Amino acid sequence: MQEIELLKKIRKPIVEWYQENKRELPWRKEKNPYYIWISEIMLQQTRIEAVKQYYKRFLEQIPNIQALAEMEEEKLLKLWEGLGYYNRARNLQKAAKVIQENYKGQMPRTYEELIQLPGIGEYTAGAISSIAFDEPVPAVDGNVLRVVSRVVGSKEDVLENKTKKEFTKKLKEIMPKQAGDFNEGLMELGELVCIPNGQPLCEKCPLQKLCIAKKENLTDSIPVRNQKIKRKKEEVTVFLLECKGEFAIQKRKKTGLLANMYEFPNVSQKLTKKQIEKELQDWNLKGGNPEKIGTHHHVFSHIEWDMTGYKIKTTNKNDMFIWKRKAEILENYAIPGAFVPFRDKM
Repeated sequence: MQEIELLKKIRKPIVEWYQENKRELPWRKEKNPYYIWISEIMLQQTRIEAVKQYYKRFLEQIPNIQALAEMEEEKLLKLWEGLGYYNRARNLQKAAKVIQENYKGQMPRTYEELIQLPGIGEYTAGAISSIAFDEPVPAVDGNVLRVVSRVVGSKEDVLENKTKKEFTKKLKEIMPKQAGDFNEGLMELGELVCIPNGQPLCEKCPLQKLCIAKKENLTDSIPVRNQKIKRKKEEVTVFLLECKGEFAIQKRKKTGLLANMYEFPNVSQKLTKKQIEKELQDWNLKGGNPEKIGTHHHVFSHIEWDMTGYKIKTTNKNDMFIWKRKAEILENYAIPGAFVPFRDKM
């Protein structure tokens, strides 16, 4: 109960601070639920400055839910190229098709309806319903958890799902009428003032007189994060195969990591020169000396790739791969970020 009383006191200063200090962002110009939805999905795992250019290009090509539902998947993925986590784009389209079919192309207005859509979880449902429709529901992300943990002096691990659920429940009890401004204010404060890395800018914070972490000098130790991600590590050899100005690409499997994406031929191990020659033979390709074109370390959520690339000019093509010119690959084929450093060597 003590925490609830403290959280009630942050409502007014958060809303007022946000209204005075909010950044001018393209998806904030009007409370269009489609725009908010697209921006929130793009902002998962991606910085705001990076999202701006993708957001503009995406809406130029896909201005509404119907266009999203009808877009060819490969063109959709090409538009998403560079943002990563491509299942986000696929789920956007799945949800758009459901909205077309079940809601006559109009975005559902309530949290309970939104959370039923593919790719929309508790945070995104809360963000859309509160920002677009002022439904009094929280939208709890990492920024919000950090701000609230510090304000109430919580020692609970914010990486544990139960902690997020507890804070969500408490925030739901104290949501103001201006729910969208309150949620965006908490997020904005966490990103700009109560920052994730380095010292929080407490002197700029509208909650500094209420914040227990500041009063007790605990901002270095709160929020608590105990979980550590253990990632599997793999060596990968990438082949940039060129024959008469055309390069080899292939489509990945329909399921698993980078499903249905295009990539350069590769092998899940670091190969010696003799092993590279053997690989070419298995692919029925004849080529000259492999030219090393660099290395790249790529981190996914649960796996890390140490990648080594080789460029090889072949005298023939095979039917195992798709052979295309550089311009066509750049224009039409979505290449995952892991392979971009090698694509740039074409």
